Amino acid sequence: MIEVANRLHTVEEYYFSRKLREVNQMIASGKPVINLGIGSPDMQPPQKVVEAISGSLQDANAHKYQSYQGMPELREAMASFYREHFSVSLNPSSEILPLMGSKEGIMHISMAYLNEGDEVLIPNPGYPTYQSVTRLVGAEPVFYELDAANNWLPNIDELEKLDLSKVKLMWVNYPHMPTGAQPSEIAFRGLVDFAKRHNILIVNDNPYSFVLNDNPMSILTVEGAEDVCLELNSLSKTFNMAGWRVGMVLGNSTLISNILKVKSNMDSGMFYGIQKGAIEALKCSKMWYVTLNSVYKRRRDLIWKLADALNCTYDKEATGMFVWAKLPSHLKSEEFIDTILKNNNIFITPGTIFGTQGEGYIRFSLCATAEDIEECIARVK
Repeated sequence: MIEVANRLHTVEEYYFSRKLREVNQMIASGKPVINLGIGSPDMQPPQKVVEAISGSLQDANAHKYQSYQGMPELREAMASFYREHFSVSLNPSSEILPLMGSKEGIMHISMAYLNEGDEVLIPNPGYPTYQSVTRLVGAEPVFYELDAANNWLPNIDELEKLDLSKVKLMWVNYPHMPTGAQPSEIAFRGLVDFAKRHNILIVNDNPYSFVLNDNPMSILTVEGAEDVCLELNSLSKTFNMAGWRVGMVLGNSTLISNILKVKSNMDSGMFYGIQKGAIEALKCSKMWYVTLNSVYKRRRDLIWKLADALNCTYDKEATGMFVWAKLPSHLKSEEFIDTILKNNNIFITPGTIFGTQGEGYIRFSLCATAEDIEECIARVK
């Protein structure tokens, strides 16, 4: 038997990949499972986006290799999007790099900046991919704890107590997944100053800014952030385009050019039609966001009722496409969701997949119809 690479011993199969096999087996056996676990938008992209991709298929360049940096028009659209919604000015030719989803960017950034033995500050709770990619490239995760008492924001004073001599990179994710916590200008300012004091590259992963959030923010608005910060963003959640795999990384030209060295050796450019569709998405008017959020608000109101029925507590000020809920104190996250799955045919995400600080919490997705959520409420009542 051929031995696998040592790096595979540092990671496990992604939780949802494993758990959804169980869920799908239950569905195949006739169980009426309702999935409230996955943050995969179930609504359609804007119609003009779909028309753009279908209308592009006969273009002369549609089926050729595309630029590693994406079409100039796409980078211009991304720059305009950031200028309009975040008041951040970026040079589209050198400070924006389109990605095949922001998850790809986590790997590209890590490969561009991390050596074996470097350390990476990773939020707990946080997106599991930060940890797995760190291990895959041979670096070491150093977890920093977030909690409700500090509104799930980094505690700079506690970070300063750590041995930071080997820390090269820090992942932050605001609006926060899984908790929905909002950043603040003071918090971003503190992070930028922290990064400068310790020569650390901070990456803000920012795909949730436009879901149930009236105040989109970018870490790049902080003066001096361009020296020590990158930002990832995505069209997946904002425009219901998760399967299209369109993201972007933004920052100063030197930081971006280093990432391009990795990316250009790993793919041959994004499909032309998808780029054309992405351009149209980024031009959407305010009415798109109003319509999108009216649906999510209705669903969130129902999820709050479901959480109430399960005796959970939650923060009504949180944003994003999830509801992060605290279980009664005597319950464990994974035991609870397995019981609900078995007894009520409802799949909910346990907080523990996001780190030890997620114990005692569960996460509901808003990517299910109001009718399905109402059915879940009926089942648990």
